[in-house]
Amino acid sequence: MVVMAAIYKIEGVPMSSDAENVVLIVEDEPLILMLLSDYLSGEGYRVLQAENGEQAFEILATKPHLDLMITDYRLPGGISGVMIAEPAVKLRPELKVIFISGYPAEIVESGSPIARKAPILAKPFTMDTLQSQIQSLLN
Repeated sequence: MVVMAAIYKIEGVPMSSDAENVVLIVEDEPLILMLLSDYLSGEGYRVLQAENGEQAFEILATKPHLDLMITDYRLPGGISGVMIAEPAVKLRPELKVIFISGYPAEIVESGSPIARKAPILAKPFTMDTLQSQIQSLLN
């Protein structure tokens, strides 16, 4: 219940027009989180990090502007990337999402509308592949 209460705080938060290329990465594997963060920071993105669903919902509830969320599907605590993305996109329709997973079929099989629209990158993937997906979504 705390998780959903936090996500609903997003309503009424104004979007900041001066913030650009803000990316939230939701990944429970510290090495992958670090690699993605370092790479995207080096490419000029402002990166926010979450290691689990609770941290992701907290960021979504408190940060007024996000352009993109890159989320793993399998996360600790029984929360999936789809469970984070669905309410986030409902409240922030302009938010773009990329799913990353070692088990990409699970994302498709979730039956979620967002899973049918958002790109899914199967781990392992190259940074060039990630950058290509990001550019196609944000441009």
